[in-house]
Amino acid sequence: MTSETDVAVIGAGAAGLAAGLRLAAADVAFEVIEAADHAGGRAETDTATLGVPVDLGCHWLHDARANPFAAIARSLGFALGRGGRDRTRLLHLGERFATGDEAGEAWREVDAAFDAVRTAGEEGRDVAAEHVLPKGGRFETLARHWLAFMSAADPADISTRDYALYHDSPDNWAVLGGFGALVLANAARVPVTLSCPVTRIDRSGARLALETARGRLSCRAAVVAVPTAVVASGRLGFFPALPHDLQEAFAALPLGVVEKVVLGFDRDVFGLPERSFLDAFREAEPEQGAISAVIRPGGAEGAVVHVAGGIAAKLMEEGEGAMVEHALDALAQVFGTALKSHVRVTRASRWAGMPFIGGAYSGALPGKAHLRARLAAPLDGRLFFAGEALGGPAFSTAHGAHLSGIKAADAALASLGAVA
Repeated sequence: MTSETDVAVIGAGAAGLAAGLRLAAADVAFEVIEAADHAGGRAETDTATLGVPVDLGCHWLHDARANPFAAIARSLGFALGRGGRDRTRLLHLGERFATGDEAGEAWREVDAAFDAVRTAGEEGRDVAAEHVLPKGGRFETLARHWLAFMSAADPADISTRDYALYHDSPDNWAVLGGFGALVLANAARVPVTLSCPVTRIDRSGARLALETARGRLSCRAAVVAVPTAVVASGRLGFFPALPHDLQEAFAALPLGVVEKVVLGFDRDVFGLPERSFLDAFREAEPEQGAISAVIRPGGAEGAVVHVAGGIAAKLMEEGEGAMVEHALDALAQVFGTALKSHVRVTRASRWAGMPFIGGAYSGALPGKAHLRARLAAPLDGRLFFAGEALGGPAFSTAHGAHLSGIKAADAALASLGAVA
């Protein structure tokens, strides 16, 4: 890392790497600085645990036909698995698998929950999703789980207006080789300084001064591509402090909790085809919540179990062992307790526990949806924010982060009188 540059990019997730690509094309001096010991942020593919690509963070190309990563994947030779939530997937009710009619009823109830939240938001109401959810349905536990899974928060903490601002489509395609691997492959030529957290941006002088683990870096403009939680927590500080309206906006967009538990077995304990999908909850114990899992990803003898919302937050606090136990208990309820004796390897994500990330993806608190737009404005004409929280209608996604990084880099270049 140099001591002086034109543009500094703080954060090497999907947004920061996209900004780096744009700046490289413009042939200006720039530095991309990352606090972690690897680039990619919440786009991280693990190939070691199961021996096949497993995404610990983002995995799906949401709104795939309009998603820029679809073309990028094709150009780089990454295979895509078309299809999102398969309505014929397995649903287990605690004692047995649901019948076809029961599964149909369950997914209609889930859709009705989503529709109620979206309708309230489209009507301009900015209230907690909890207030508009249909109550008392047989599959309410599953509906609440999927709302938490999609929004990284329990219904009490989901803004109906923010939810309605998000755009998706039925086209959700999996990156079979790993979305994290795709993000890194696309930005392979972007140089990144790793293990170098930026602790403060001094904006008091004619040039910005970044205080980092490797000394001070002076720059004319900066792209701040870190999660909202990093700014809201003060882990990235500013001098002078951010204006109150910006502080309020960052605080209004916390990162919720969605974590993945990767389980490897020494044999096939499921008897299911490669890449089967499972949702499970105990009708008799709704307080235990639900899980969603991908069974035998990539043909490996294993599973990736997703936990979300308050239940996931509690498990995170208790530690990785609690997360693994919860996932194994859920699968044992479906496939029998004998599978526990065949566990070979385990791994759990910990996005909510990582100090320079702080959670899964952003969601506005009830009554705060309007504050998301505030982050799009530059500060001092030389500080430009990027990340999944600024993805416009694609917020909370990797492609939203990617697009925001390009937009922020273009704005930075314009402030220098340069073009990409």
